Amino acid sequence: MEISAGEERAGPVGTEIRVVDLGAGMICPGYLDLHIHGGGGYDVMGEDPGALPAIGQLLARHGVTSYLPTTVTAPMDATLRALERLADAVEKCKLLREKGFEEGGSRQAGRAQPLGIHLEGPFISHVQRGVHPEESLLLPTVAAFDRLWEASRGQIRMVTLAPELEGAMELIETLAGRRVSVALGHSDADFSVASRAIEWGARHCTHVFNAMRPLGHRDPGIIGAVLGDSRVSIDLIADGIHLDPAIVRLVARVKGAEKLVLITDCTSAAGMPDGRYMLGSIEVTLTDGRCLAGGKLAGSVLTMDAAVRNLARFAEWEIRAAVGAATWNPAGVLGDSNKGELKAGADADFIVLNRDGEILRTFIGGEEAGEFGA
Repeated sequence: MEISAGEERAGPVGTEIRVVDLGAGMICPGYLDLHIHGGGGYDVMGEDPGALPAIGQLLARHGVTSYLPTTVTAPMDATLRALERLADAVEKCKLLREKGFEEGGSRQAGRAQPLGIHLEGPFISHVQRGVHPEESLLLPTVAAFDRLWEASRGQIRMVTLAPELEGAMELIETLAGRRVSVALGHSDADFSVASRAIEWGARHCTHVFNAMRPLGHRDPGIIGAVLGDSRVSIDLIADGIHLDPAIVRLVARVKGAEKLVLITDCTSAAGMPDGRYMLGSIEVTLTDGRCLAGGKLAGSVLTMDAAVRNLARFAEWEIRAAVGAATWNPAGVLGDSNKGELKAGADADFIVLNRDGEILRTFIGGEEAGEFGA
């Protein structure tokens, strides 16, 4: 166990505790990203066994200590295989954490840990599918989901779906009953359908404004429903590309500090130079910070530390408030009391920031993942 050296300590330090001087750094819970497709040239659905370790190392450098590897729509067989591989990784990380990382030491603890799986697609709108392959989209039936659930061995923690599709309400009820977070997204739903989905158990919205029916003053649609309901949290991509900073500021004022969640939606292109990369089976081109496929935005190369700084600047919030959108709030979406807080009994995942919100150090499972700044 480690504590920061400082002027205020309650009493003598025990021999089992190592004192670490963090200087003037600000200690915060580790960041939790609910929506990650890849990074460092690797995709979470890829078959390379080195993919998740490499992604985890990249994420740790940017303050992310836990995350949901996120699928993209693909043929059912490919999705099932990916879910099985991701379930293996999630279960291994849970076992190692329970053992105090004894079987991997700091090498395992030095990487962001997958908490569970975010299923984005195949239960999404043809109209608002973004770059998801149209031929692999499915109606959201309980039977179809059960195939995915079994392949994941119950490790799916979040599902993004379009509530206007036939069978969606029944599936929302089923997911809520299994304590899976239901996120409305990639949807062309009108206000009444989105509101009904909220009544059935949907409590979150995926990358608000992107890949959904536009907000109209006579047709508020899904955006009007999720922004106006205090039960619903929303996430957004604060890279200055997916949303204008003025919209980020508006959403922050409407939802407040407790219902706003930051995600990156980063792809395998994150941390890489301009070029061509994969998003599931989709080829994306990275040019000047934009990931495009067929002329459409296809994820991002945003990092969570940059997202926190951007939110603070766009919304005119203090860094401390923006940090909550990457810690406490996403943990609340998952109902995970072990994440997002600095409290007795929580996982020892925390980061050290400077005054500008830059990552200085990252600790995962009480072990240091790296020292990144001055």
